[in-house]
Amino acid sequence: MLDQASRLREMAAAYRSQALAGHGRRTRVIAVTSGKGGVGKTNLSINLGHALISAGHEVILLDADLGLANADILLGTVPPYHLGHLLRGERDIQELIHRTPGKLKLISGGSGVSELANIPEDRLRFFVAALRKLDGQADYLILDTGAGLSHTVQEFVLAADQVVVVTTPEPTSLADGYATIKMLAARRPGIDIRLVVNQAERPEEATAAAERIISTARNFLGLQVEYLGTIPRDPIVWQSVRRQVPFIMLYPDAPASRAVQFVAERLMDARSAGAGAVPEPARNKSGFFDRIAGMFSRRGSNVG
Repeated sequence: MLDQASRLREMAAAYRSQALAGHGRRTRVIAVTSGKGGVGKTNLSINLGHALISAGHEVILLDADLGLANADILLGTVPPYHLGHLLRGERDIQELIHRTPGKLKLISGGSGVSELANIPEDRLRFFVAALRKLDGQADYLILDTGAGLSHTVQEFVLAADQVVVVTTPEPTSLADGYATIKMLAARRPGIDIRLVVNQAERPEEATAAAERIISTARNFLGLQVEYLGTIPRDPIVWQSVRRQVPFIMLYPDAPASRAVQFVAERLMDARSAGAGAVPEPARNKSGFFDRIAGMFSRRGSNVG
């Protein structure tokens, strides 16, 4: 575990040096999503954030689970403000950033994200402008989205630099995961999608499940989906949920923790290499914050 953590810190230091030598830090946005609930998406988002923090990165987690935001519960913390306060103009987005005991910065969804569905256009533009203020404030912004992808949440997922689709080996979960990938690929051809199989009893079971999705996406969608790895079913996950502390902090050497560290390393490698990776200058020209502004702008013009 120490060797793996050391490797992650070296990668983080190398990235930070490159950023300082170039155009400065740009926040990389990763959307974690799924086709159905109950696959451990929020828990993975939280622990992935902590894995990146242990590597020396600054991470913001935005809980964008439509009206069902629960990242604060899993973290055992009570943020004073959430997205609803921002949308109502009661608080600035900087005031929403809540520092948790493990150094993860949390923006709580509360009931706020559900308000995006029918928000007036002027308030929507205000929200997008507020999001822009997050660019450069962390190395990574993780979007923990709701399962099933409402229209509004789709916009955030489609605008992300990378999308991590979480599934389990269970057949209906695999079918829903593929349906999510198909929808995203149809709306944004060439989108960078990564796959994680969670709650696997055996590695070979997870690998076979992942290969079915990857080969189907390649053959029928012309999309290369990269397999980030497997998170095994591990009793320490449920123990950490009960204690409201990320399992990667409580049990850093447990199989699930090691697996999340591996996923984090694969994601960090993707900043400069790997399938779907785009050279940094090109990403700077059209990153998440530009894409999300463009998507909501087009949405507004279509409504008008």
